[in-house]
Amino acid sequence: MKGFGELRARSLILLASLGVAGLGLAEPAEKEINFSPPITKKAVFGTSLSMLDQERADYAKNLAHYSINMVIEKKGSDESLVMARRLLAVALHLSPRNRDALVVTFQLQKGVLPKKTKKMDYSPEVFSRLLLSRAELLGKQKKEQEKLLARCFIELSALIDPHNEDAVYAFQIQNIDHGELNWTQVTDAVAEEAQADVSE
Repeated sequence: MKGFGELRARSLILLASLGVAGLGLAEPAEKEINFSPPITKKAVFGTSLSMLDQERADYAKNLAHYSINMVIEKKGSDESLVMARRLLAVALHLSPRNRDALVVTFQLQKGVLPKKTKKMDYSPEVFSRLLLSRAELLGKQKKEQEKLLARCFIELSALIDPHNEDAVYAFQIQNIDHGELNWTQVTDAVAEEAQADVSE
């Protein structure tokens, strides 16, 4: 019996080395990443936005870091890529030269899943509360770009931490009052000249 057991073990090792998928011994293929990078040619949140440059950079960095961590955790699922596209679009509109946002956008566009998670300045729970608080201030402003960013922040706050009941409530009320946010104005911000060319 001992000799039979050794023979069987050697056979399994041989089959595994040959990659026989039928026996479930081969490594599963890596999921293909289909990611369309956000288009940010038109500045949605311009220089007149009531946020300091450093604040814009900080939010952009943490939005990018959250997107990287989320995509890695969810192994590049389609849902995570849709969310990442929105997060990165907001990040790049706030800080067009943000290193992390630019790098992860390029990687995902090339079908590469980032290897390492990024350490955020805040936990997702705290970051959710910060986004909601900033959204409340932005929502009190008169400019349309600030109201739009407030809506983006509220929705992202609720999705980042669904246990944040204040964020979820604000998100639901926002949808009741204004309907679902049209994310294409942020994720597909084409320059005016390009829009004219397309329409011709």
